[in-house]
Amino acid sequence: MRFTLPRDLYHGKGSLETLKTLKGKKAIVCVGGGSMKRFGFLDKVVEYLNEAGMEVKIFDGIEPDPSVETVMRGAQAMMEFEPDWIVAMGGGSPIDAAKAMWIKYEHPDCTFEDMCKVFGIPELRKKAHFCAIPSTSGTATEVTAFAVITDYEKGIKYPLADFEITPDIAIVDPDLAETMPKKLVAHTGMDAMTHAIEAYVSTANCDYTDPLAIHAIEMIQADLIDSYNGDMAKRDSMHNAQCLAGMAFSNALLGIVHSMAHKTGAAFADLGAHIIHGAANAMYLPKVIKFNSKDETAKKRYGVIADYMHLGGSSDDEKVDLLIKYLRGMNEKLNIPQCIKNYGADSYPTEQGFVPENVFLERLPEIAKNAIADACTGSNPRQPSQEEMEKLLKCCYYDTEVDF
Repeated sequence: MRFTLPRDLYHGKGSLETLKTLKGKKAIVCVGGGSMKRFGFLDKVVEYLNEAGMEVKIFDGIEPDPSVETVMRGAQAMMEFEPDWIVAMGGGSPIDAAKAMWIKYEHPDCTFEDMCKVFGIPELRKKAHFCAIPSTSGTATEVTAFAVITDYEKGIKYPLADFEITPDIAIVDPDLAETMPKKLVAHTGMDAMTHAIEAYVSTANCDYTDPLAIHAIEMIQADLIDSYNGDMAKRDSMHNAQCLAGMAFSNALLGIVHSMAHKTGAAFADLGAHIIHGAANAMYLPKVIKFNSKDETAKKRYGVIADYMHLGGSSDDEKVDLLIKYLRGMNEKLNIPQCIKNYGADSYPTEQGFVPENVFLERLPEIAKNAIADACTGSNPRQPSQEEMEKLLKCCYYDTEVDF
């Protein structure tokens, strides 16, 4: 067994200043659309790196759900600039994209197919070290061995997984998280809750990951709804909670909630929208808990989670149902739909979602097959067959009971 985290994690308000202490000649800063610019954080980062004596190049415009093309473009920019620090800042997307660029920069012959080999990435850090600065409170990519990149031609999100891409330094500064729009607070928060719950019941859980997962669950229960409703002290606390959840799942791995979210996220992109990752997790989590609870060990573990959340219940079966009910209640308070059928193109609940029933059913076998093949399926406590995965995805479409 292995337990790996960044060597250094700086946290708390103002921890962004740590950048002044980095040693190096050149840094490339990878960022997304513009909120980090708008709120002045990008300028601060450049200023601190300059103070550290580094020449700085900015690679911006990394899109949400970053593409293979963006990764290759960024790697090209790195090869030309030759940085010894890669500083990635923003939501999960720019940090994930920068991790993939880092692989290609260090190993120019490495193809995207090579990157997708689970725990098969060649040794990094020959050319550059990596610093991650999250601005959202969900993906925890700043402390994980994972990145998710989208192949738009195939309409599939691929998780890259290897401890090589665990960042060297994480800076978890809540000032950045305070700029999140409401919808993002909801989606990233439920992503974090899913990380913690899946890590706790995963077949790779251990004594090192369990306390991180449980404490993250308790914090998210206490803080997420208030953070969504504008309580900034709770927003700051959520930034820590999601990071703890990330430490847990980076080492304990995840389960089929994530497999299904990865494989449905971009599957209907031709209809004009994505099923946003955190919202997908929020919708599928209650269904997967019910499915996994047929496994005795998983059922007991869900019971422990319910106990830590003080949900009541006298048997494990009752506790599982109370946990499901509680999570569905959270979705309601966060304005997240309960199923794909009611998932609007803007991600809000609606009578008629953007994915028509006939299109869903037509693509279902392929999506189910891809979900089973996803890197997250292996550590799920109950291994689904093709038929079970199709039935489970149908429950997630129609919001029907999981009774198999």
